[in-house]
Amino acid sequence: MRKKNVIAVLVLSGLLLSGQVTAQQFADDQTDFQTWGNITATGNFGFINPANPTLKKLKWWAEGQGRFGDNTSRFSQALLRPGIGYQVTDTTSIWAGYAWAPTEPPFSSVPFDEQRVWQQVLWKNQFSFGTVQSRSRLEQRMAPQLGNDVGVRFRELLKLSVPLAFAPGFSYIVQDEVFVALNSNDWVPRRGIDNNRFFTGLGYAFDKNITGEIGYMNHYIIRRGANLMDHILSVNLFFNY
Repeated sequence: MRKKNVIAVLVLSGLLLSGQVTAQQFADDQTDFQTWGNITATGNFGFINPANPTLKKLKWWAEGQGRFGDNTSRFSQALLRPGIGYQVTDTTSIWAGYAWAPTEPPFSSVPFDEQRVWQQVLWKNQFSFGTVQSRSRLEQRMAPQLGNDVGVRFRELLKLSVPLAFAPGFSYIVQDEVFVALNSNDWVPRRGIDNNRFFTGLGYAFDKNITGEIGYMNHYIIRRGANLMDHILSVNLFFNY
């Protein structure tokens, strides 16, 4: 399939996904315009001893996010997510870590600090048409201000990056991430899908280690009372060493 056909299919798929989410909204759903910023850095521990192949496979993850809601007028959520991983094969790595997420309206009716323990499998491979990535993440979520139970959630992200031949260094990016609550507890109201994030935008490789992405994200949150549809300007910076 030619690149133009691949891009056309992806754009159409994204529009259909976004339309399906919109069609599922209830009449009283709330909407918000937000701005999200993300910096994620990954690397390995080979710098400790370059001659040790095991250290080159042992990896680190450092991520920070800032999210601004209520029409980008106020801080709404931060996220700090460190982790360690191991490169199992050229395409597959496994990870585990911790995350801290102080959260305020409109994501929650009351401010609270969420603590998470997470594990994930990351798969990434290059094809003739572009790069495909899958991230399967399991989270154990704790929010003492809201309840005593541990919420367990599964997240699946699929991402495609297609290089643009007419614009060297640039790529068209489309991705979708589904969140599924695996248990009901005293602060997560129900099991099942609790939110979905669809992103489409452009990426640019500054060099072999640094990539930036900017685009539109549609974020639909199922929650107590009115659900929330976020329209997000998403800006991301990735460092890979």
